[in-house]
Amino acid sequence: MSKLRSQEWFQQPDYYGFARRAWLRSEGFNRDIFDGRPVIGICNSWSELNNCNAHLRTVAEAVKRGVWAAGGLPLEFPTISLGEMYMRPTTMLYRNLMAMDVEESIRANPIDGVVLLCGCDKTTPAQLMGCASADIPAIVVPGGPMLSGQWRNQRLGSGTDGRKLFDLFRTGKLSEEAWEEVEGCISRSAGHCTVMGTASTMTSLAEALGMTLTGCANIPAPDSRRLAIAEKSGTRIVDLVKEDLRPSRIMTKQALENAIIVDMAIGGSTNAVVHLLAIAGRLGINLHLDEFDAISRRTPYIANIKPSGAYLMEDFFYAGGLPAVMRELLPMLHADCLTVTGKTIAENVENTECHNREVIRTLADPLHPEGGTIVLRGNLAPDGAVLKQTAASPRLLRHRGPAYVFESNAEMLAQIDREDLPVTKDSVLVMKNCGPKGGPGFPEWGHIPLPRVLLNQGVDDVVRISDARMSGTSFGTVVLHVAPEAAIGGPLALVRSGDTIELNAESRSLTLCVAGEELGRRRASFVQPAPKYDRGYGQLFLEHVTQANLGCDFDFLKAK
Repeated sequence: MSKLRSQEWFQQPDYYGFARRAWLRSEGFNRDIFDGRPVIGICNSWSELNNCNAHLRTVAEAVKRGVWAAGGLPLEFPTISLGEMYMRPTTMLYRNLMAMDVEESIRANPIDGVVLLCGCDKTTPAQLMGCASADIPAIVVPGGPMLSGQWRNQRLGSGTDGRKLFDLFRTGKLSEEAWEEVEGCISRSAGHCTVMGTASTMTSLAEALGMTLTGCANIPAPDSRRLAIAEKSGTRIVDLVKEDLRPSRIMTKQALENAIIVDMAIGGSTNAVVHLLAIAGRLGINLHLDEFDAISRRTPYIANIKPSGAYLMEDFFYAGGLPAVMRELLPMLHADCLTVTGKTIAENVENTECHNREVIRTLADPLHPEGGTIVLRGNLAPDGAVLKQTAASPRLLRHRGPAYVFESNAEMLAQIDREDLPVTKDSVLVMKNCGPKGGPGFPEWGHIPLPRVLLNQGVDDVVRISDARMSGTSFGTVVLHVAPEAAIGGPLALVRSGDTIELNAESRSLTLCVAGEELGRRRASFVQPAPKYDRGYGQLFLEHVTQANLGCDFDFLKAK
């Protein structure tokens, strides 16, 4: 083992070496902690304002047991925690801030390796981005999904089924009393959403990237095996320090391609596209939006999990979880990619079995011949847009219809329940000014609710287009991440109600059927909206955030 990084703090012969040792001993440690023990930072995103991560204090204690047993010194430290349900306008506004917090906390402190405790949607990519930039030995320990909801003999998936039941409540088909019952039983424990939303997707992709122990991502939060694997992760990080095995050796271009393949096979959240692009940028790896679509075209969707499928994350774990999926995908993966286990992907999953083929299909019997997410291009999205085709209505994947435009999310919310809203089942709902700069922060507003007038007619889906994101728990024929966004003058800003829009998922096209001369006249009269922030972090975000197709990280944080 080479010289420990922490020795630069504690083994200096001057006064400050003495003072640092004395200050740490004030916490009750004995003198022998300085005798060559690797210092392991435990980066904890615990918060009572983040129910997904509310149990991570207990997980941290399990990690510490493993670190002590392996001869390391565990020191826990906090970072900001991004609670998806509570933060306004969106946690995505603060993903980059958390990534900076993680990076600088690692860089500034006397630690030789770090264990990253995450779970809720943005906490996992933020920690991966931060550790990629800091590049000291690291291992990820997710908190796991919550227990499945249970209501009147129905199993409910958080987010996905809540939205479906809310539409029933909006139209008077579900009583106030029943709706209150649902509120009390849809989320039964700590842990992140129990469908293949962004949280489950990103923790799964952390494992696919090679940054967790095998089988770590999908263990339910209350399951004792969550603590057992946390302890093993604490043991393993000490070895990673001794081996000097850093994120830059694990999260390679081939590993990122593996993550995209897995994302397509599990029907992962559309948000994964933005996060993987950002992680690649931190590593100095060229990753392009079109690579996602090329991989999607050749990768079958095989994990039957809501919102694209029928089952929940508990079922997925019991069926074999991500290792069973990766075992099935081995012929398509870069199987020789190194992982934090010290072994390759192939070695990690070679003995994995699938225990339920209804939940995890074979490559020969997929749920869909292509991957979950596709990339669209056209004059409405010259820099790309995304669509989760496996959660869309097949009849709408090729559609031509008149636009009905909302200039903002606030305008949409004010109008969506109008009984006289002039829309039909053929309408294309368009919402502007919800992107990285326009939102601001790229909020999850893209799952535009179905207008009440259409719900009353029995319509269950229409094409929806915006420059926003949507929750990974959402569903429907929803085109997202339109780039460039409307707020900076992208073509979406030029759409008017009544314009014809054509979506063709097979040809990956999104077309605004308006003559170029007319679009030119509209562009000439475009007025850019005033910035939403004029100080502080908000202003920093608006001045430096990149567009959706580039990962929405700050331009100055991309590796040179």
